[in-house]
Amino acid sequence: MTSALKAIVSLVAASVIWGLSSIYYGQLTHVPPLEVLCHRTLWSAVLFCAVIAMQGRAGELRQAMTNRKQAPMIFGAAIMIALNWFGFIFSISNGHAVEASLGYYIFPMVAVLLGRVLLAERLTAGQMRAIAVAVVGVVVLAIGLGVAPWIALWLAGTFGGYGVLKRKLGLGPVLSVTAEVAFLAPLAAMWLLARGHWDHDAGTWALLVFSGPLTAIPLILFSSAARQVRLSTVGLVQYVNPTIQFFVATLFFREPFSRWHAVAFVLIWVAVALYSRDSIRQDRAARKRASSAGTSGTTVT
Repeated sequence: MTSALKAIVSLVAASVIWGLSSIYYGQLTHVPPLEVLCHRTLWSAVLFCAVIAMQGRAGELRQAMTNRKQAPMIFGAAIMIALNWFGFIFSISNGHAVEASLGYYIFPMVAVLLGRVLLAERLTAGQMRAIAVAVVGVVVLAIGLGVAPWIALWLAGTFGGYGVLKRKLGLGPVLSVTAEVAFLAPLAAMWLLARGHWDHDAGTWALLVFSGPLTAIPLILFSSAARQVRLSTVGLVQYVNPTIQFFVATLFFREPFSRWHAVAFVLIWVAVALYSRDSIRQDRAARKRASSAGTSGTTVT
């Protein structure tokens, strides 16, 4: 198996784990979402810090967390990812898994829009069309259901904001996530000591503790593999996650799926297709420019 194929397999494996994680958290609906979040944060911190220590990067972690410029952005990213994790856990506990999948479908377009608003990044015509179609899909669902899909918007917004902060931060994915959960871990531990339940059965405790590896393993797989394949490939593979979430929600959890959901999701899938096509074109154009620059830079001796 070539290194590129191994990388793609790792990307798909990470996305499948994320997609199926809704089934996992569906086994914890008897535990309050905030308590599940605290356990996920605490056990993630333990595992990520162990990985960083084994890599001999504890000094880098300490430097990032004490840097006056980086620390506030790391803490901001930590708040964003905690809000995102809570929104996902809450959606599974309260029968909104379909809406959660919608949130992760529209997240890339929300991230691009936030990049335009907050970082003054330019939008391509393809991105603008994709965002417009996605907005129509969300509006259709809001009109049909009589209420805005707040969970989807919450998940897309918090994850989009997280992405914007990560771009400004400039740290590697594993190091930055470790710093984020390290900031959050003391807060999670204090909440668990003050408000947590300690009378769970062994099966529940196992699920709570393993939420740490369930968080860390796919992220490590994804982050290491994403460096070895084209950005367009990463962009396409990331839609495996919400697609699996969607089928889990409708087929496994048996959540209601009305005609308004159907119309909205068709529009969202059209938006995803437009966005993906634009990403592929941008990737090809960038590789072509890089190839041209490399050719023009050679000399004949």
